[in-house]
Amino acid sequence: MEKERIILGIDPGTTIMGYGLIRAVGKTPELLALGIIELHKFDDHFVKLKKIFDRTVSLIDEFKPDELAIEAPFFGKNVQSMLKLGRAQGTAISAGLSRSIPIYEYAPRKIKMAITGQGNASKEQVAAILQKMLNIKEIPDDLDATDGLAAAVCHFYQNKLSSGTKEVNSWKDFINKNPGKLK
Repeated sequence: MEKERIILGIDPGTTIMGYGLIRAVGKTPELLALGIIELHKFDDHFVKLKKIFDRTVSLIDEFKPDELAIEAPFFGKNVQSMLKLGRAQGTAISAGLSRSIPIYEYAPRKIKMAITGQGNASKEQVAAILQKMLNIKEIPDDLDATDGLAAAVCHFYQNKLSSGTKEVNSWKDFINKNPGKLK
């Protein structure tokens, strides 16, 4: 009998942060929650970071996820935007670490590939496939919510594909548990 896992997925942002939670038992994920944190109403960047931290911790305390999957920032031309996005991601990661939850990071293209089979899929395509896959009655207006959910589902699939591998905590631990993978 397979162990139940709860996965929290986060799409970090400084204007809107999306999140989704799934329960994973066997081969099918089940939707638990989906939503956004609206941050545009706060002028102070540090207040936004506090809101991200507080809401992420409250989601963790409420749903007790076993793992947190987060979308990695994509590289853009605006350095200031990248720095702020990195801070938002780091804040969500810190919230997970404050509750001793393992963190997994996925590139946007990898998440889209896991959900749609295309690394350059649109937000709308990702949302439509998640809607069918998880029987979501109504897609939220803000697709950052489904982007957060997509991170959780991507992690679910990654974990299914690599379920035969041993859990490792460091490179040294990996080498000790997988001596045959070294050349």
